Amino acid sequence: MNTLQTKAPFTNKDTRILFKIHKNIDLPTVVFFGGIHGNEKAGVTALKQLQSTIDSAVVKGNVYGVLGNLKALEEDQRYIDEDLNRLWTKAKIELTLAKKMHNTEETQLLELLTVLQNILKENKGPFYFIDLHTTSSKTLPFITINDALINRRFSKLFPVPIVLGIEEYLEGALLSYINTLGYVSIGFESGQHTDYSSVENNIAFIHLALVFSGILDNTDTDVQTHLKTLKLASENDDDFYEIVHLQNITSNDNFKMKGGFKSFQPITKGTPIAHFNNTEIRSDYNGHIFMPLYQNKGNEGFFIIKPIKPFFLKLSTVLRRVKTDSLLACLPGVSWINKNEGILQVNLTIAKFLAKPLFHLLGYRNREITSTHLRLNNRERVAKTKIYKREPWY
Repeated sequence: MNTLQTKAPFTNKDTRILFKIHKNIDLPTVVFFGGIHGNEKAGVTALKQLQSTIDSAVVKGNVYGVLGNLKALEEDQRYIDEDLNRLWTKAKIELTLAKKMHNTEETQLLELLTVLQNILKENKGPFYFIDLHTTSSKTLPFITINDALINRRFSKLFPVPIVLGIEEYLEGALLSYINTLGYVSIGFESGQHTDYSSVENNIAFIHLALVFSGILDNTDTDVQTHLKTLKLASENDDDFYEIVHLQNITSNDNFKMKGGFKSFQPITKGTPIAHFNNTEIRSDYNGHIFMPLYQNKGNEGFFIIKPIKPFFLKLSTVLRRVKTDSLLACLPGVSWINKNEGILQVNLTIAKFLAKPLFHLLGYRNREITSTHLRLNNRERVAKTKIYKREPWY
């Protein structure tokens, strides 16, 4: 296995915007983020390769390469003070804006927010936001998305597995914030942190994203080779999966994964997975292990995922198109907080009688639990679907 030298892709001379190709405000705009976590260098390396090889003359749109946590990249750490990819909620952003003193990641947040706002002001769209990551364990390359139909449709163009529902378990991810603005936003996890194939997978993914968004023609890059790279790396798995469990941990917990697990590895109920505060954790599910934690920093020990049957994907598409979710507010204990933004609240005494898959079918996830209610967000109601309807992939 070729190893990526983690110090090599970043120097303290690098700027926030690694590169920018701007052609016309009316053309598609693709924004790539690399290094939101400072120990994940493969995306940065791939973006630098694109910077040095792309022929701007053939670009039919606007392309940005944006670096994430500059300080953490310099230190080769996931983060310095707190996880930058857990700060992107409206409440945390407002709190950070109101503060006079900021820690490392709050400073990075404010700078990235300015970059994001400027990109949205400079262009009309359609917009595509792509966040490049790697994992601490071995893994197939895969996509994570907030469950909006525009995200599903664009993601399905890539020959890799797609995982839905991560926003229900992770609060404050950058892409979840961008999804609240209504734009296509997808995360690509290209492989293990230091495996050089993670760079190769990123390069393939980046070029395909530029073709699928209409910024490059098929003749401007070797589409078939890039597709083959991802098909081989993903072992021809391009199914949809859904998260059914997360093992949360804190810095005070004693957590250690058992050795040898890799993402998408099948497991059965009762499989020993990890040691947590001197207790052995066994799986409560038949499913697949997902993103097992083999690094010191992080609050997610592991996830368990299950494949989604195509019938339910099609059913959810039909139900969302006719806005069946409008009927939910007719149920006892369910009411709108903001109908335009698709935010419901559900009384906890009622919620236990309502099946979780029902909310998922209608696009409701990202639960924020208060003492008396569940708060459910629907990405469909805020999705700017109209600006993508003329795109070939739609």
